Amino acid sequence: MGKFMKSGKVVLVLGGRFAGRKAVIVKNYDEATNDKPYGHALVAGIERYPRRVVRGMGKKKMKERSKIKPFLRVYNYNHLMPTRYSVDVNMDKVVVNKDAFRDPTKKRKAKREVKCRFEERYKSGKIGRAS
Repeated sequence: MGKFMKSGKVVLVLGGRFAGRKAVIVKNYDEATNDKPYGHALVAGIERYPRRVVRGMGKKKMKERSKIKPFLRVYNYNHLMPTRYSVDVNMDKVVVNKDAFRDPTKKRKAKREVKCRFEERYKSGKIGRAS
């Protein structure tokens, strides 16, 4: 069986605070590391989805309702369910990596990067068309 948990794969988070939320694998670690003796992945997901927007709303209200709140976590593969979809959201690997969890300012910067990428993709109208 081939490796299917690859970067860009859309997954569902099964356990914990973000259970039921959709996420995208940023980097996968198939081999165990010293700190995590199991296969795991760094995922960027959506904590708060954008709200419904209709034609009659003003620009300010549309802008407010189109916001996305992201999350970044390292998950064990057992707590992720892969979907058949993958997306081409290219995160900046220098900013969004496992080292971001060590320093709060780096984590904030990484979350800002993820938020920017997700909102950019949402506003381009590609969000419902994952391949």
